[in-house]
Amino acid sequence: MLKISRIIFQIVGVGLAAYVLWSQNFELMPYVMLTLGILMLAAGFERIQKDKKEFFGYMFVVISLFIFFVSAQGFNVNY
Repeated sequence: MLKISRIIFQIVGVGLAAYVLWSQNFELMPYVMLTLGILMLAAGFERIQKDKKEFFGYMFVVISLFIFFVSAQGFNVNY
């Protein structure tokens, strides 16, 4: 289940990022950051489930929380 959601968010994130770069419309950047945060969270949980003591799984979760914070700041600035 996590692998499928990770793949879906990879496709959505790359698609949004490509659209932002192509159109130079940077108002959508918080959405790109939000999908990146969800992707990192899913990857972190997937790594934690595979190996209980892997450092990178917990690091991905912490990084995703930071990305959520940055995305929330982007939403507040744009609106």
